[in-house]
Amino acid sequence: MIPIITAFEASPDRGRGLARDMPVRWALEEVGQPYDVRLVSFARMKEPAHRALNPFGQIPTYEQGDLGLFESGAIVLRIAERNAGLLPDEGDARSRAIMWMFAALTTMQAPIVEFGMAAIFERDKPWYEERLPMLRDRVRVRLGELSERLSDAEWLEGAFSAGDLLMVTVLRRLGGTGAVEEFPNLAAYTARGGARPAYKRAFEDQLAVFKASQEQQA
Repeated sequence: MIPIITAFEASPDRGRGLARDMPVRWALEEVGQPYDVRLVSFARMKEPAHRALNPFGQIPTYEQGDLGLFESGAIVLRIAERNAGLLPDEGDARSRAIMWMFAALTTMQAPIVEFGMAAIFERDKPWYEERLPMLRDRVRVRLGELSERLSDAEWLEGAFSAGDLLMVTVLRRLGGTGAVEEFPNLAAYTARGGARPAYKRAFEDQLAVFKASQEQQA
């Protein structure tokens, strides 16, 4: 049965591949799993039908048969566990790949999102200029720690895994800030992820939705 995911009808990221359905699309493309997309508006996300799938009124959601999931990390894990290509077969290596999934969505993403949200929502606040260096330093510390661990490896734990997929997705949220570029190995790592054919297909599909929404508004 082909899974159905939800995505923004008009994404606020303006086609940059940052909306939360992106890692889900990427994971599905990596494993060669066909899928359908149901586009939802911000208003429909808050309606009972969508909240029955995600009680927080967000995207993405994932439906396959009787199963309904929300949270991009949980959905990517489901895809990785049910299909070859995103998790190692060997038990310890598999656990390490899952560990990196959690690290990407908690340890790395938290300071990165806080930094990004401050730039959007607090720029006109009197405390913004004073707070910004602290937020930037928190991101820099985490990037430095990740850079040291990655060293000159191609991927975090041997072959590309769902851990890398989510980590690259999170690092891409810093695009345009110059933060990742301070660490050449992380910049190269992020570029390798973005160069994967599956990533490119997912990005183009998401971008096509944004372009269509722009044409409708024109």
